[in-house]
Amino acid sequence: MFTGIVEETGTIKYIRLAGMSGNIAIRARTVLEDAGIGDSIAVNGICLTVVSIQPDGFTADVMAETIRRSALSSCSPGDQVNLERAMAADGRFGGHIVAGHIDGVGTIRSVVPEANAVWITIGAPPHILRYIVEKGSVAVDGISLTVAYVDGKVFKVSIIPHTAAETTLLSKKAGDLVNLENDIMGKYIEKLMSPPEAYSEGSDPGSRAAEKKSRVESTVSYTMEELRDMGF
Repeated sequence: MFTGIVEETGTIKYIRLAGMSGNIAIRARTVLEDAGIGDSIAVNGICLTVVSIQPDGFTADVMAETIRRSALSSCSPGDQVNLERAMAADGRFGGHIVAGHIDGVGTIRSVVPEANAVWITIGAPPHILRYIVEKGSVAVDGISLTVAYVDGKVFKVSIIPHTAAETTLLSKKAGDLVNLENDIMGKYIEKLMSPPEAYSEGSDPGSRAAEKKSRVESTVSYTMEELRDMGF
């Protein structure tokens, strides 16, 4: 588990992908201080397991699911990446709960300065945007950021000078891809509020949506009725 507070930016030494798997080597310093084989390090928000350590960096394996879900295949040797070690049990939540499990990829639409901050607009698919709320949290390339605006096609974040200096975000330009991870709480709440049948084997997606809508509507109606009975 991570918090989205980047500890340092590393440099990709090489990335070798053969089909839908491969490995990556990253030059780093800070994240190596207490790292061991099998430890987790977030690389641009992707939780990767350390398989070897060198004096100037580490290597990790990359599996097919990681390539499908993330923008890792668009990276090249020499690219800078955001790095964060897994949170220590006695650490602080400087950002928010970040699992390091990428939900999908977004596309930078614009980068616009405003006084000492910079507005970044990111286009994202519907299955990402549904969990993004204004003033909520989102991880962009592993950086914990506060959502300042969201609609049906994009969301916006405003970057302070410290974040700009300590991460790779302002090296991005319009058209570049970024890894996105939604706030984990929304996804858990949605599933827990859904009827068990919605996740049963072989159930139809259309009927699941109808059942979910019916459940939510009946819950709201019942709750309002209860409130009226209590005099509200």
